[in-house]
Amino acid sequence: MNERVCYKAGMKPSLLAIYIAPISAAPMKEVSEVCAIEGRGLEGDRYADGKGKWTKADAPDRHVTLIEAEALEALARDYEIKLPASETRRNLLTRDVPLNHLVGKKFRVGEAELKGIKLCEPCSHLDKLVGKRVSKGLAHRGGLRAQIVTGGVIKAGDEILVLE
Repeated sequence: MNERVCYKAGMKPSLLAIYIAPISAAPMKEVSEVCAIEGRGLEGDRYADGKGKWTKADAPDRHVTLIEAEALEALARDYEIKLPASETRRNLLTRDVPLNHLVGKKFRVGEAELKGIKLCEPCSHLDKLVGKRVSKGLAHRGGLRAQIVTGGVIKAGDEILVLE
């Protein structure tokens, strides 16, 4: 059964943008759609190709990462740090999706089925890459690491559904 992740009337949990990078530390490039490859990652992204800084064989928590647009807005509001979504090093930018609640749950983005594995806490590596101390402002709001359970095409604008 599909269930929307809605907590307020009028919310439509959705994917705002998609970012990939071919190798570790390379700038993230925004794409309008991407193929999620089951058991690997996003086509053209460093982790799917085994070229990410934290690449580990058979690590399902490295397939895809997500971050909430609301977390970036809070970072700007509460810490006066404006961080473009591409600089977060996360693959998928969401809106109206409480990502922390998706740990251990399966959900659909476009044609792909994902499973939330664990929170994606920011680290000093991110601080170094962006040249800003963002890790404090993104603590517990740094996003979600997810496994690609079933591959498929993911497009910006896709609705995000929790699968029960």
